[in-house]
Amino acid sequence: MAIFTSFDTSASGMTAQRLRSDIIAQNLANVNSTSSQDGEAYRRKTVVFAEKNATAFSDILLSTAGTVGTGVKVTKIVEDYETPMNKVYDPAHPDADENGYVTYPNVNVVTEMTNLIDASRSYEANVTAFNSSKSMALKGLEIGKA
Repeated sequence: MAIFTSFDTSASGMTAQRLRSDIIAQNLANVNSTSSQDGEAYRRKTVVFAEKNATAFSDILLSTAGTVGTGVKVTKIVEDYETPMNKVYDPAHPDADENGYVTYPNVNVVTEMTNLIDASRSYEANVTAFNSSKSMALKGLEIGKA
């Protein structure tokens, strides 16, 4: 049924955005972490999304009949190697290199907060869609009542 598909789609979006928010919070928590378990500075992480695959025949039939999308899934969490690490001159810091520079994570607080607002709004949009689908299902059940 299409109504349950809409529930699944909204729920997958909420789950994905919650994980994205968790990763953003992890980035913010490690904004000043100069060394990790491997001895290097923390690297910013990002979440990669992809559309869920429609593998069952009924899903493919529905997709050709005009139903769009099957939801979203997180394919992987990747470390950001494109953004440069922040180097700060502080020769007194225990993690300073031979030139006195400390390598700080490539986490930008403004970017992370913007991404967190985006994830929050996306989560809210999925909640709204889920509640609308639920309301339509409940109204459909009331049709037979007199």
